[in-house]
Amino acid sequence: MIELRPFATLGGENHGWLDARHHFSFANYHDAARTSWGNLRVWNDDAIAPKTGFPPHPHRDMEIVTYVREGAITHRDSLGNVGRTEAGDVQVMSAGTGIRHSEYNMEDVTTRLFQIWILPTRTGEQPGWGARPFPAGDRAGRFVVLASGFADDDDALPIRTDARVVAATLKAGETVDYPLGATRRAYLVPAKGAVEIDGVRVNARDGAAISDLETLRVTAIEDSEIVLVDAA
Repeated sequence: MIELRPFATLGGENHGWLDARHHFSFANYHDAARTSWGNLRVWNDDAIAPKTGFPPHPHRDMEIVTYVREGAITHRDSLGNVGRTEAGDVQVMSAGTGIRHSEYNMEDVTTRLFQIWILPTRTGEQPGWGARPFPAGDRAGRFVVLASGFADDDDALPIRTDARVVAATLKAGETVDYPLGATRRAYLVPAKGAVEIDGVRVNARDGAAISDLETLRVTAIEDSEIVLVDAA
């Protein structure tokens, strides 16, 4: 099953400094049919104006993955972590028993990112944060695991949940397979370009909620950059 969620149908609000679009119910946007997809709870498509951002605020019991598409985001938290994550790179915050953090666009250009929240499988643990680069060239024609709750994904950023976040860059006409499994769910969003899945076209920033597929086959209609969450 593939349910297409075109970008134009997403909820959200333009706050001036933040133009946010929500694939799932979030903040003032609520859609009873779009509250989660398995343990995937939030997928926000955010554009953050230069020299603005999210002031310090708390979280707990959530795995928060930030995929930067353009620009960069600067992170600070109550653990003393400070980091700048730029386009193509990923940061992960495990909120655990509680953490305060801020996320600011300190750049001179708009920062565009996907913010992905996944419900944790393990709770009651200390919070944590990490970031690392994932060069687009390393993802050419194949899926690379960016963040994972599985021990065998050694090169991925760790998250405390039964899920993976993966990404690929494809040239027009290229096809890549992902072994999903019939009992799993996937949510796929092209950061750019357009792809086809089982006859369904998914354009840039559209969402595709996918289930009941042993193997997920993605064909690029245009040069594309895709991000996918493999959820329980």
